Amino acid sequence: MKNSQERSKLLSSRGQDTGPLNSLIAIAIFVLIIASLYWAQAVLIPVALAMLLTFLLSPVVGTLERIALGRLPSVILVVVLTFSLLGGIGWIVTLQFASLANELPNYTVNIRQKIADVRGAGRGGALEKVQQTVEDVKTEMQKGDASTTAKNQRSVVVQPAESFTFWPVPSAIGPMVERFASVGLVIVLVIFMLVQREDLRNRLIRLVGYGRLTVTTRALEEAGQRISRYLLMQTIINSSFGLAVGLALYLIGLPYAILWGFLAALLRFIPYIGPFAAAIMPSALSLAVFQGWLWPLVIVGLFLTLELLNNMVLEPLLYGESAGVSGVGLLVAIAFWTWLWGPVGLVLATPLTVCVVVFGKYVHRMDFIGVLMSDQPAMASNMSYYQRLLAMDQAEAAEIVEEHLTSHSPERIYDGVLIPALNYARRDRELGRLTEDGEQFVFRATREILEDLDSLMPTTSSEAANAGKVALAASDLIGPLPKVRILGCPARDEADELALHMFRHLLDSTRYDVEVMPDAVLTSEVVALIGEKTPALIVIATVSAGGLAQTRYLCKRLRARFPSIKIAVGQWGVGSEDSNSILLAGADRVGTTLIETREQMIQLCQNSTHSEAQPDTTVPAFFPEQDAPSGVVA
Repeated sequence: MKNSQERSKLLSSRGQDTGPLNSLIAIAIFVLIIASLYWAQAVLIPVALAMLLTFLLSPVVGTLERIALGRLPSVILVVVLTFSLLGGIGWIVTLQFASLANELPNYTVNIRQKIADVRGAGRGGALEKVQQTVEDVKTEMQKGDASTTAKNQRSVVVQPAESFTFWPVPSAIGPMVERFASVGLVIVLVIFMLVQREDLRNRLIRLVGYGRLTVTTRALEEAGQRISRYLLMQTIINSSFGLAVGLALYLIGLPYAILWGFLAALLRFIPYIGPFAAAIMPSALSLAVFQGWLWPLVIVGLFLTLELLNNMVLEPLLYGESAGVSGVGLLVAIAFWTWLWGPVGLVLATPLTVCVVVFGKYVHRMDFIGVLMSDQPAMASNMSYYQRLLAMDQAEAAEIVEEHLTSHSPERIYDGVLIPALNYARRDRELGRLTEDGEQFVFRATREILEDLDSLMPTTSSEAANAGKVALAASDLIGPLPKVRILGCPARDEADELALHMFRHLLDSTRYDVEVMPDAVLTSEVVALIGEKTPALIVIATVSAGGLAQTRYLCKRLRARFPSIKIAVGQWGVGSEDSNSILLAGADRVGTTLIETREQMIQLCQNSTHSEAQPDTTVPAFFPEQDAPSGVVA
């Protein structure tokens, strides 16, 4: 026994010693991965593009396969059509770019007029002063450069560029050959990936290991479905956007409308900033082409209108679900991939980030990526509410409650947000993590928020109305039912008292008369008060695991003093902790939520009412106040 304890201590000490070393190893691996992605981009970029096109074209190939074309003919047909379309669009865009560069000097007059208008608007103001200062500084710098150049003139001998590659390819056409080689590699990879996509999937699963078969399968399926759907829907939306832009600019009369439509569709793959970047060049060209300011403003309005139409109509209609990445995380990912791979990384940023987030969801050591970049809420509503109370930000805590109220029924606010926060405060206070002042702030803020909720909630909740249908049916048979008196007893402190006030809000005030006792009342005073009030039912509340002993003691005292009274115990926010012992102590029912306790209380009240009702119809079922049975108010 002693040896095993020493061995466990040795292992724990070794684990503590290797903690910093493991962190350094993880950082070194991360840096090595980033360096590999950068230095191997000549190979990795074509592979990433091929994977992207494979995800995009897989649904189309699968559809053609199901209509009996066969796999290889379907793949060849889709790839040929796709790259022919891309090549044709690229050729047209290149021609229009060259033509635009040749025709720009023809618009010099309009450009000068716009510049003159701008200068006239700023003449005599701050703009003109800034411009004059810039001109003065520029003139002085040019004088210094001219004198330096005159003193240090030297002859420069230009050597012809030489190629240092193995094959004797001239340096002038080297980049062009490299681009054509990359395109060819992408085409070949797309064909083989589409033909052998199941084999590639199985090899990846085998590489990870059969022990993680379930997790790997779920990750691959979710990543494939999410990326394929995102790319397909995004391609449809962006193509529609580019087509609408090109057609509208053609009708307006702006030259090279096909070029601007293609750029609008391509740049819109960049989230958030892409549509605005696409509007810059057509707007600038309109300033040079058209006289006046009307048509440039019309073009800017056109882009804004089409973007709003896409965001409000097309995207909610076509997207079944989002890409699963938060807005801030996606922007950071775009900046990272653009820095790493340039313009290609800008296009690949979203699908690559989706893959990383999906695998971070299923791989334990990568779960921090999902926390940082996923679009799911970082914290549950109850944790967010409690966190803002810890920061003593009552205003934002109230906003969280109101926001939760918009998507949940009023009954769920207490069980889902407020009760857990009281439980967390009690737990942290017992563990020494929260000061007494902090705990009192949580209680006070919750009490004030609870009072404010009265104006937001209906007087009788929907679930309470449904729960009271049986009681209303009974009242039709035996006559109008008087109010049932209920007494709420906190087991320990103010948190339990607040929970009882929440419970009181869940009940129909026209049917139940609920009185909540202060938390400072002693047990003997509780017993005496019950003897005076003669309630029909007692509800004992506790919202923390530490209130079990007090709850059992109070149940025993009340059961010994009032054998026939009905007692319901609410262990709210702590689960059914030893509910059998509470039942043995004298409780009739034990509930773990406010809604469950309410249903139990209604059932107990109905049973008590039927047992106290007289069978003789000549005698009223309920007596006047002075002769009324225990717990009934006339």
